[in-house]
Amino acid sequence: MKRKSSHKTKIVIADDHAVVRKGLVQIISETSDLEVIAEADNGNVLLEKIRSLHPDVVLMDINMPEKSGWDVMLQLKSELPKLPVIVLSISPEKDFAVKFLKAGASGYLTKTSAPEQLVDAIRKVAGGGKFVSPTLAEKLAFDLTEDSEAPPHESLSAREFQVLGLIASGKTVSEIADELGVSVPTVSTFRARILEKMRMKTNAQLTHYAIKNDLLH
Repeated sequence: MKRKSSHKTKIVIADDHAVVRKGLVQIISETSDLEVIAEADNGNVLLEKIRSLHPDVVLMDINMPEKSGWDVMLQLKSELPKLPVIVLSISPEKDFAVKFLKAGASGYLTKTSAPEQLVDAIRKVAGGGKFVSPTLAEKLAFDLTEDSEAPPHESLSAREFQVLGLIASGKTVSEIADELGVSVPTVSTFRARILEKMRMKTNAQLTHYAIKNDLLH
């Protein structure tokens, strides 16, 4: 007979919409083994909560003010690589799931997912696993067997993808350097690599590609 554990999985949730956070808290509160210990409405507050409260799982949106989910993900990968993070987004899985999973996320869910799927995902990543929906799992399986060419941005590293987004949003090399805390030559090197991998020559081409492929989130 299995002994019942009294430990609750501690969760911090982050979304800039209060109604979304309230819905997530409601779903999680209906379980006996999960507990929301804090909420955040932007990326900087989320990082503060994580550092001070040491949660077991983080559940966060991609689009947040001050620091985006993408920036938070990259920072957490550096600071707390073992902390399970589930990304919750309005964007279809095909657009961002693989990129976030490669960057270190433990799971990816769309906001249209059923409550039961959310609870299953939290439990799975808390136990050290990865969570993807059956639809995404099937897509990943097909991608492994199909001889189809991946879109150019899939070849970028996590940092290169981040720089691509900043360039496409209209920021200068100096502004990007300030935001990322790196030197201007470093950003120029990233830009050169991105152009080479994407087989493009100008920022305008990168911006057009990012807009066309809905990468500005």
